[in-house]
Amino acid sequence: MSYLTAQPAERILLGPGPSPVPQRVLRALSAPTLGHLDPQYLTIMDETCAMLREVFGTKNALTFPVSGTGMAGMECCAVNLVEPGDEVIVCVNGVFGARMKDVMERCGAVVHALEAPWGEGYTIEQITAKLDQHPKAKVFAIVQAETSTGALQPLEGIADVVHARGALLLVDAVTSLGGHELKVDAWGIDAIYSGTQKCLSCPPGLSPVSFGDRALARMDARKTKVQSWYLDVSMLRKYYTGGSGAGGGRVYHHTAPINMTYALREALVMVLEEGLDARIARHAAMHQRLRAGLADLGLGYIPSRSLHSLNCIRIPEGANDGAVRGRLLTEYGIEIGAGLGVMAGKAWRIGLMGHGSNVRNVDLVLAALRNILK
Repeated sequence: MSYLTAQPAERILLGPGPSPVPQRVLRALSAPTLGHLDPQYLTIMDETCAMLREVFGTKNALTFPVSGTGMAGMECCAVNLVEPGDEVIVCVNGVFGARMKDVMERCGAVVHALEAPWGEGYTIEQITAKLDQHPKAKVFAIVQAETSTGALQPLEGIADVVHARGALLLVDAVTSLGGHELKVDAWGIDAIYSGTQKCLSCPPGLSPVSFGDRALARMDARKTKVQSWYLDVSMLRKYYTGGSGAGGGRVYHHTAPINMTYALREALVMVLEEGLDARIARHAAMHQRLRAGLADLGLGYIPSRSLHSLNCIRIPEGANDGAVRGRLLTEYGIEIGAGLGVMAGKAWRIGLMGHGSNVRNVDLVLAALRNILK
């Protein structure tokens, strides 16, 4: 067998992720590799973490990119905040809420699921009732942007009822960071994780996380070791922040993904050059443009409150799911996503994230769907 240099086809990525990556970010990825303790790299890493704080809307010192995709961020939060026997509440209204429940159970937690129909969200009253039902819960976990259903969950006010009952608020923002309003400090979020390959338009491989003071206090009071050595924040923080002592040096933990940090830094520079508010407004405008065009085609949305970054569309009666997506890919080079879980065969997921959220892509996918469905 001969191995030839891979030449992947160019695709227009309008699925649930990854999103299109700008040339600037790809060029940054190819810069010379440095050592993970090189002073120049540490400066680049510190700048990256500072920009992540801006995009998250937080002053949390412990804000950094976990080595791994968004699910590594989910596991990092879970294994550090939860000890065996702890009670936690997880909101389950799609694949990623269910996945968080699974991860928590693997940490030895007693998980109480707050379930809702796929595509629906939660009210403060529902959340309060569940917390009152389980007063020993130490963590309340919820997905802001449920990628499997395209549903957006409002977060304002949730921290008030969570904190009043002594629990921590953990948020999944994998498909919202950089494309939807997100205010970690103002909304009282204690721990949060995301991914680079969605609205930040960076290749997959890092998971930005942020831990507030309440979360750090919970971790410092642990009675058991974190079950994952690789994701143990008690050690990672000594690398990313230089330790807790004055003048403390960087403590080696594992070899950081150097070139991915370059890419994330450049992606964050582009976010802040555009302006976070302007970027969020662009995602909202492109969502409305797509929504109007889909309505003209007789196509409707599944979630009652839709994400701007991920549009979950009901497949029209008589349309062949796989055939339509196949023609989009082969004839137009457009990738959109299929439905997951209970929505398999019932939904198309059209991502308008980061660099891919623009007029050209909206009008192109609408024209392609119009030609295929007629």
